Amino acid sequence: MATTIVNRDLIIDLAARYRLPAVYTLRDFVLAGGLMAYSSDIMEQNRQAASYVDQILRGANPAELPVQAPTRFQTFVNLKTAKALGLDVPPVMLVRADEVIE
Repeated sequence: MATTIVNRDLIIDLAARYRLPAVYTLRDFVLAGGLMAYSSDIMEQNRQAASYVDQILRGANPAELPVQAPTRFQTFVNLKTAKALGLDVPPVMLVRADEVIE
């Protein structure tokens, strides 16, 4: 993931140059010109992790804690990039998106 973040602009530029619709995992990629991102809610993951830490510090056995999975996902769409790629984003996707960047 760190390599992807470090090379974010190069990845976005290459996707644009070759007219590839790309979906990323972080909102920052969409803000930088990427088409769209779909990812779990990072703040929610942090809350879940904090809950685990709290339980462990209170004496819970980590091996007995249930496995947790993300429960909320977020979608971000960049309409300027969609237009540059000649894509029409369906209205239902725009309504369901957590953030639409114009």
